[in-house]
Amino acid sequence: MKLVLAFHGTCDPRGTVVCSEIAAAVQESVDLPVEVAYADVRQPDVRSVVDGPCVVVPVFLAAGYHVRVDIPEQIGPRSDVVLTSPVGLDAVPAVRDRLREAGFRRGDAVVLAAAGSSDARALATVRQAAALLGAAGVGYVATATPRVADVVAGLSGRGRRVAVASWLLAPGVFHGSLAACGADVVAEPIGAHPLVVDVVLRKYFEARAVLSRSA
Repeated sequence: MKLVLAFHGTCDPRGTVVCSEIAAAVQESVDLPVEVAYADVRQPDVRSVVDGPCVVVPVFLAAGYHVRVDIPEQIGPRSDVVLTSPVGLDAVPAVRDRLREAGFRRGDAVVLAAAGSSDARALATVRQAAALLGAAGVGYVATATPRVADVVAGLSGRGRRVAVASWLLAPGVFHGSLAACGADVVAEPIGAHPLVVDVVLRKYFEARAVLSRSA
């Protein structure tokens, strides 16, 4: 048995570092091998890592195409693999922490910045995250509208500072573009936040409990 953490994949080495950091932090709390796999862009892919009994936790912020279609297809019809739900909305407290670390003040208008998606369910998750965060608006870096800079511009000039919270897991091109969005505060990506590690561990232990009951 092993634990596989399935990430989206990125060409930016900083993103790969975040994936490794999350896996290393998870490994400290479990007594089985923890391996990293990618749904897209990088190797190893999920298919090649899932080579025996394992629990697969998608470290994704929403259940878009990769979580609902791509990863299950890469796993295939295997009875010895348990695929959990993604991290999803459980990452909101970590986003709130990153926003405070960036200098958020009470009274700031918050904009939740997300990558964007063509999947309506993934966009719905972003809106839910914004509601839980108490954000005044949602903006996207790519694939969906409105864009972050447009939302920031609409909230600026009303006597309030604008703070951008990052609904992004790791640094890269998407997060880098937020520097020019016009906000007073831009939070760092979620990264290897301890709360994200806790979510991954909880999903793993819940899956193991299910396996134990069905054994």
